[in-house]
Amino acid sequence: MKILQQLRDEGRADDMQALLASIPYARFLGMQVERKGNEITTILPFKDSLVGNVNLPAIHGGAIGAFLELTSVIQLLFDTSCERLPKTVDISIDYLRSGKPVATYGRAIVTRQGRRVANVRAEIWQDEKTRPIAAAHGHYLLTPV
Repeated sequence: MKILQQLRDEGRADDMQALLASIPYARFLGMQVERKGNEITTILPFKDSLVGNVNLPAIHGGAIGAFLELTSVIQLLFDTSCERLPKTVDISIDYLRSGKPVATYGRAIVTRQGRRVANVRAEIWQDEKTRPIAAAHGHYLLTPV
């Protein structure tokens, strides 16, 4: 995907929302990104199509997993100078509690970065940052510039 190079050429390399708009599944989820200095926070606004269990109601585990993975990728793109979107090598997700029908927030930390592979830890929460609803640890293949 050459969207990163296009954003750099247009002088919008820091426009993470434009980057999210270029990822079809992120657009489908309605993801948003907020940048404050060096911190990136992803936002998953609640919508009825995200509900997996209508009896609770609870956000679908697949939507939670995708949100965690995309949060990790966005953080990697912010921290590195990749030419393309990082490719997921593997990801492990811990579902800690049910996702309520409210907005969900996420943050990721690049725990280790080599020339070709990076390790990322991500957490998402709803009401309190200290009470995450899910966490992920993943390895991503980088394509350097």
